[in-house]
Amino acid sequence: MSAPWPPPPPVAPALACYRHPKLPAPVTCTRCDRPICTDCMVSAPVGWQCPGCLKGAPAVRRMRDVQGGGLAGGTPYATYALLASCVALYVGQQVSNLTERGVVVATMVSQGELWRVVTSGFLHGSPIHLLFNMLILYQLGTAVEGRLGRARYLGVYFLSLVGGSIGALLLQPPATASLGASGAVFGLMGAVVVLSKRGRSPVESGVAGLLVVNLFITFLFPGISIGGHLGGLAAGVLAGLVIRAFGEGADQRRVVLTAVVLVVLTVGLFAASAPVARWRCSTQSSSALSRDRNPARPFDPEVLQAFRDRAEQLCE
Repeated sequence: MSAPWPPPPPVAPALACYRHPKLPAPVTCTRCDRPICTDCMVSAPVGWQCPGCLKGAPAVRRMRDVQGGGLAGGTPYATYALLASCVALYVGQQVSNLTERGVVVATMVSQGELWRVVTSGFLHGSPIHLLFNMLILYQLGTAVEGRLGRARYLGVYFLSLVGGSIGALLLQPPATASLGASGAVFGLMGAVVVLSKRGRSPVESGVAGLLVVNLFITFLFPGISIGGHLGGLAAGVLAGLVIRAFGEGADQRRVVLTAVVLVVLTVGLFAASAPVARWRCSTQSSSALSRDRNPARPFDPEVLQAFRDRAEQLCE
């Protein structure tokens, strides 16, 4: 039998990483020409380098960070911690006065009870309220944390949470209490829409549709904090613009710089909460406070009456 002509080229054996012999090596180091796996690939001005050639080289990032590992990958521990905190505090609400002490109310914030601006984002008014917020937070938070990394994700979350409290202080009567993680969740949705990749409609990702549905519910049903939702959404959009300005890459310096800017914005909003609350209290007379019968979330009538009585005293 005659052999085919020309003969087929020999098949090159698969290269193995010189540092991890059991892993395939898709490329070779541009300096030493040794085969390296994706865990050892470090970006260079031209091609990729191995860790052994990094001495004296400028700061670079590994391939696993570019692909979503490192800062921007792994288990979404931050989201799990936020979920666990909300659930644990809801249990605490049932056995203590956490609700009365933690919800955001302009009259109390105006007197220096600034912790309410943050604690209100971890409290909920009913099991259904908690369930819906935790479901969206789980679905959206795990994806956003994996995309942005924990530092930037938490920056977006807390900026949106505080923004939601500021929105509630601005748009609700001073004696009206507001609580829930909805502001932070709206902020995550706003940030995702802003960060949607070019050429891909946000509607296709489903987030824009989710946002529209939740906005529709916000304005359609009574007893929902419109200010809290809109404030959180605005803060989330701002956070998305900040991240877009610095880039979504895994470069550590940019990640840290972005996180610092988000922290500064969050602290600035937090510091503005007391002046905003005092201004809102000054615009509403005590007689109007006593007529307020539409709290952002239903509370025990005695707790609500205590809010109104104290509001009248503070605003006189």
